[in-house]
Amino acid sequence: MSGPDGMIQEIENPEEVEQRLCDLRLLEALLFASADPLDEETLGRRLTRDADVRALLEELRVHYAARGVNLIRTGAGWSFRTALDLAPLLRPEEEVSKKLSRAAIETLAIIAYHQPVTRAEIEAIRGVATSKGTLDILMENGWIRPGRRRETPGRPLTWITTDHFLDHFGLETLRDLPGVEDLRAAGLLDSRPVLLGIGGAGLEDAESSENTEDSDT
Repeated sequence: MSGPDGMIQEIENPEEVEQRLCDLRLLEALLFASADPLDEETLGRRLTRDADVRALLEELRVHYAARGVNLIRTGAGWSFRTALDLAPLLRPEEEVSKKLSRAAIETLAIIAYHQPVTRAEIEAIRGVATSKGTLDILMENGWIRPGRRRETPGRPLTWITTDHFLDHFGLETLRDLPGVEDLRAAGLLDSRPVLLGIGGAGLEDAESSENTEDSDT
């Protein structure tokens, strides 16, 4: 949001300027008041009928880019988040949370990079059986959800990640997942054949499949 002067230069009709300012203020208020990210369809229902929701959101994003809070998009949702450089200053005490087991971390990584993926496929990649409790923990955290059933004998259920997964790990889309070299450099990929299928080429398929799941549900 470049401010009233910038918008007046773009719109000559005073009534349109006033309406756009009203839409921007309402959009800003909705995003601040919501504890969860809001998608464009939800926001659009609260604005004027002909409002360009995407353009208004981009205007707000630019306006808040250098401020203490930033407007970010994670998956299909938009939300305000503390600027990354200020986050450490707002955490005088470090939260102690229960760490995920190695099985849960590996399962989450496999789902993220190979989705939609069945439980049997997860087990084939990990080389060991996956307990129902592992999937339950990931579901309780809101990071995965059931996808469509595979059109194969037995019609096994597939698993995919959620927008909350993207939001929690600071990702805008699945394309932002680190590649194999990034994981190796961070010491997160060992010599075992756990995530050998990870690669940039598979992310487009994963993202496309996720979008298909969303459109079918």
